[in-house]
Amino acid sequence: MSVTIKDIAKETGFSVATVSRVLSDKTGFFSQQTAAIINETAAKLGYKKNMAATELVTQKSNVVAVIVNSTKTNFSDQIINGIQKKADEAEKRVIILYAGDRDERSQRIALSTALERPILGILLLSVDLFPSNLAILTSSNIPFYFISISFKDNMLNYIASDDQEIGYQATNYLISQGHKNIGIAGLNIENSAHTGALRFKGYQKALREAGIVFKSDWLQTGDYSYESGVTALQNYYLKKDITAVIAASDLVGIGILNECNRLKINVPAELSILTTDGTSLCELVRPQLSSITQDFYRMGYLGTTYLINNTQNNAYTNIAISQRQSVKSLNKIEH
Repeated sequence: MSVTIKDIAKETGFSVATVSRVLSDKTGFFSQQTAAIINETAAKLGYKKNMAATELVTQKSNVVAVIVNSTKTNFSDQIINGIQKKADEAEKRVIILYAGDRDERSQRIALSTALERPILGILLLSVDLFPSNLAILTSSNIPFYFISISFKDNMLNYIASDDQEIGYQATNYLISQGHKNIGIAGLNIENSAHTGALRFKGYQKALREAGIVFKSDWLQTGDYSYESGVTALQNYYLKKDITAVIAASDLVGIGILNECNRLKINVPAELSILTTDGTSLCELVRPQLSSITQDFYRMGYLGTTYLINNTQNNAYTNIAISQRQSVKSLNKIEH
């Protein structure tokens, strides 16, 4: 049997009301000596505060529920670090739930698990909810923010990178390095895939502005995974007409890089690779992968700040080109 406030009151001789005030960190109505005796007795007896019961009584919760997509990319840890940092500063607690990989049932279970208990709000990390699950979320009257994913519907609160700008800046960077035959690999551009569609739109815009005619086989779709990168490079290898490729994630970039190694294609002498994300994985491979880097930590920190403050706002975090070793400039004049 767990230790209760009544047990501590019986052990110390103080009233249940006094014990409750002390253990709830309320001030007044008792001396510091009384508080010390009660806290010492509670520790000796192994008392543990029932936070769920307390939250039900006060109708206030210090818990942020984080729902994570079982994504094949690797940036969630940076977002969670940002979430945890802000939660610690605000004296909030974090629980993490997994929503599967585009699995309607897993999403529903994660949402139900969060909504069954008092929570301050929900953060959804790169989770594209099915319509039925989105309806559950929006009808719950619980504050929520999507992290690292944006939507056409501005009524859905989100913190993300500007995905069209990612595609645009990545392509412009490679063009500035003298590349004209530029592939883009590993992204999903289906009608419901807002992120991939925006990046592809930015890519096409940059090509048009540079007077470069897009070829259909430059686009190799996928699911942002390592395997998508491997498959993309195999398809590019059959054509042999690109000098650079934008990878939709770091894992896609590593898949391309490793397949280049297997096929004896030198990176960057024969093929330049620019990844999207810019996580620590870029520095663990050889050559190190140049990237268009997203500020995932900031997404998590800012999203948690908005959630705690109940701020209704959409925001984009900064992106930047990180030059490492996987992009060759074709602008050098050889003598």
